[in-house]
Amino acid sequence: MPRPDAEHAAPGDRPAPVLPVPRPPRRLPYYEDVSPGSGCRPPRAWFARSDARRLSLHGTWRFRLSPTARCADASFARPDFDDAHWSDLRVPGHWVLMGHGAPAYTNTRYPFPVDPPRLPDENPTGDHRHAFDLPADWAPGPALLRFEGVESCARVWLNGRELGHFKGSRLPHEFEVGHLLRARRNVLAVRVHQWSSGSYLEDQDQWWLPGVFRDVTLHHRPAGAVLDHFVHASYDHRTGLGTLRVDCAPAGRVAVPALGIDLATGESATVPVTPWTAETPRLYDAELRTPGECVPLRVGFRTVRVEDGLLKVNGRRVLFRGVNRHEFDPRYGRALGPEAMRRDLLLMKRHNVNAVRTSHYPPHPAFLDLCDELGLWVVEECDLETHGFKQQGWRGNPVDDDAWTPALLDRARRMVERDKNHPSVIMWSLGNECGTGRGLSAMAAWTRDRDPSRPLHYEGDPVCADTDVYSRMYADHAEVDRIGRREEEPLADPAADARRRALPFVLCEYAHAMGNGPGGLSEYQRLFETYERCQGGFVWEWIDHGLRQRTALGEVFHAYGGDFGEELHDGNFVCDGLVFPDRVPSPGLAEFKKVVEPVRVGATGDGPGGAVRITNLHDFAGLDHLVFRWSYEAEGEVLAEGPLTVPPLAPGASAEVALPPEPAGRRGRAALWTVRALLAGDTAWAAAGHEVAWGQLPATPATPRPVPRSPARAAPRHGEGNLILLGPGAFDATTGVLRYLDGVQLEGPRLDVWRAPTDNDEGAPWQPGPGPAEQWRRIGLHRMRHRVASVECESDALVVRTRVAPAGSGLALDTDYRWSADGRRLRLEVSVRPYGEWPCPLPRLGVRMGLCGSLTTARWYGGGPGEAYPDTRAAARTGLWRMPVDTLQTPYVRPQENGARADVRWVELARSDGSGLRAEGEPAFWFTARRWTSEQLDAARHTTDLTPGDRVWLHLDHAQHGIGSRSCGPGVLPQHVLEAGPARFAVILYSLR
Repeated sequence: MPRPDAEHAAPGDRPAPVLPVPRPPRRLPYYEDVSPGSGCRPPRAWFARSDARRLSLHGTWRFRLSPTARCADASFARPDFDDAHWSDLRVPGHWVLMGHGAPAYTNTRYPFPVDPPRLPDENPTGDHRHAFDLPADWAPGPALLRFEGVESCARVWLNGRELGHFKGSRLPHEFEVGHLLRARRNVLAVRVHQWSSGSYLEDQDQWWLPGVFRDVTLHHRPAGAVLDHFVHASYDHRTGLGTLRVDCAPAGRVAVPALGIDLATGESATVPVTPWTAETPRLYDAELRTPGECVPLRVGFRTVRVEDGLLKVNGRRVLFRGVNRHEFDPRYGRALGPEAMRRDLLLMKRHNVNAVRTSHYPPHPAFLDLCDELGLWVVEECDLETHGFKQQGWRGNPVDDDAWTPALLDRARRMVERDKNHPSVIMWSLGNECGTGRGLSAMAAWTRDRDPSRPLHYEGDPVCADTDVYSRMYADHAEVDRIGRREEEPLADPAADARRRALPFVLCEYAHAMGNGPGGLSEYQRLFETYERCQGGFVWEWIDHGLRQRTALGEVFHAYGGDFGEELHDGNFVCDGLVFPDRVPSPGLAEFKKVVEPVRVGATGDGPGGAVRITNLHDFAGLDHLVFRWSYEAEGEVLAEGPLTVPPLAPGASAEVALPPEPAGRRGRAALWTVRALLAGDTAWAAAGHEVAWGQLPATPATPRPVPRSPARAAPRHGEGNLILLGPGAFDATTGVLRYLDGVQLEGPRLDVWRAPTDNDEGAPWQPGPGPAEQWRRIGLHRMRHRVASVECESDALVVRTRVAPAGSGLALDTDYRWSADGRRLRLEVSVRPYGEWPCPLPRLGVRMGLCGSLTTARWYGGGPGEAYPDTRAAARTGLWRMPVDTLQTPYVRPQENGARADVRWVELARSDGSGLRAEGEPAFWFTARRWTSEQLDAARHTTDLTPGDRVWLHLDHAQHGIGSRSCGPGVLPQHVLEAGPARFAVILYSLR
């Protein structure tokens, strides 16, 4: 308070103002300081097994959750602390998936204020306790307590003694604990903070899921045990010789029995070897022995270099047919077991995936063991992303702040040291979407010095200052074409431009697999195969990250952003994979498999005939692991089949192979050849007979069958009530709409142009201009109205003239329906003429009708078995297909347009007794059948919102708009855009009896 006489004092007598005493800067708590941690051992190479003892600490731990990180009380770490009132928690796991708090999803935005390195007081903190005994034969001496992954910051005690803390959620950390262990009741206490300074470095596009989610193990380290080891196994493709050297501390010996190698660590041996590649993953069993430990090794010889402007392995250019892979399980989040990892990789191999980018962090180390074994190229990425700083112009970005560099270097070291012995890892990636900065350069310099045998990848720097490849995300086809010709837009610095122009090019993310799609895969692949510089890419991404939930009625669905009450979220952008959350392949994966198949089966260029061209698109392998078979089919009926002898073909080589004479029995039907490439024997990833590639070729044109004389066309006539009768059809005399077909009631058909917008139709908010779905809604295509202009009975036809138009718009589609009858068949010819200047493409163009819900089975001749759209139809195989109506649907996590079958000549919808409806196309059409309307599909947020009605809604489409990948990538290519224009098509309808 002021002195009482201060206001009456003379000016010269007034005391000097009291200035606030500056406070020393507040010491940041450990979870907010920018250091990587304290007390941890230096990182070392991981190995799955050794003869030294290990003890898994998995199981049920005790758990307590606090709403804040300001938990000064560490008494819970005392061995005698009473945790009887705590909850049980499964470890490894995430507490938010086990009833404590809730998960949250953001794409790029931090879910807390951007105030680095500080965090809000609302920082959920989980205290964990686990008591364990040592096995009876556990020997005294040094031991390491190892954490493979904890999100996002952990402070650790053992038997009441604090060991230290660490950050780096997807990285290993070890503490020396041998001196603290006791035979009985060891108490491990771990305090985990959901947010820490490390969270600013982990802004990856995924769920925020705190917890101890990877293995926790105790490793006995006897005297003379392996402290670290580095396997150097290069291959000279010119001589066929491999050179092996294993550096190890302490010194020991290395033996490779199959190669006759037995040498001291640090020494080299050069011998003839079979090299390791993703196509031929040859591993040699070896043994590293030191005075205190014996470690089994699996050695793969290979050399990776960037030379001649190309990324080469063992002297050959490689083409990535890759996927980005987050670790994810719909029940357990990132707590993946080995079964799920193997299942992922088997699915990848069976779908011709040959490469994985570990977006955006190192995976569980066991995953890389499987990649070594099964054969996949791996671009391993550091646990680093600061994407949320982009929204503030990268101000305060940690990768350009020297205070954060030790944390960045620690992350690089822990990745490289852990995984340096995996032959599958052929590039290190510094991180993802971090902008640029000195910290990244420091990481690059350290990594190159430590491991010069692998090139470096990073996408976020357009100058490529710290990388050995030019990497882009979501470049459209035209840009990839320019890059392939090394004619991309130049950089301002001529020297930097020349350097980048000489680098190989990789699309580290492309073909955004969100919902229905991605489209345009075939066109990308042709560019990769045309330009040597374009060495493929990695689809974003492998799996939808939907979390398995149940409704109040027990129905299962997969939740996405916003389903857990998050105040900040990015919706279903987390569901953008080639497999659904339950690991069921999506149509997008089937399409990818076909597009990237390593053997191409095609026409010879001379049109239909007696030969097929086989091209080997492998990078290294011949075709001796495959057998080929042909079949000859007439409208779905296999008339003959047999083996096809294909000569040996080196990678990149082609041959024309004669087909057998066409068999009898065609009877004028359209026929085609199908040639398939199958595994000749069992492999580690699929059994003999697994289909690797296929192709179809038209047979020689059929001799036209004599056209039987058809009955005279029926004339329309008025029936009872307000009906017009025409052959088997009964029409509403006022509207001209078909009401009955052979006495069976139906609704429609009427012109339909609307589809429930796909995620790619909706587009991403950062894309230029409005997305297709916004344009469609703006002009009202989701609320089209029908006006009948006239219903005219001609001598042999019923003609209905209509205008189909959206409310509030002057645009319209003038549509004429011309009905004629031929015996039991009704023929509908539809003519469409757009009115007005249409500003956008149409979603679809066809007719829709409602049929009886008792029609349960679909049978068709055309493309199948799965869905296809104009730019996703490579995997559609022409054949005769049959499946239940309900399985025609694709259960995208967020419901949207799905289920179309392409190039359909005819389709039948039938009941169990065989009765039903048949539709034939003039020309071939797309058909879709489901138990809800497009409008109901559009309104649904989850699959459980879709309730089957009493109708089957059948769409017979003359055309469909393409799919593209505008949910994050480019839109629909011009050749797949459905422009509004005049169109004419016909369908023939008749009942099945």
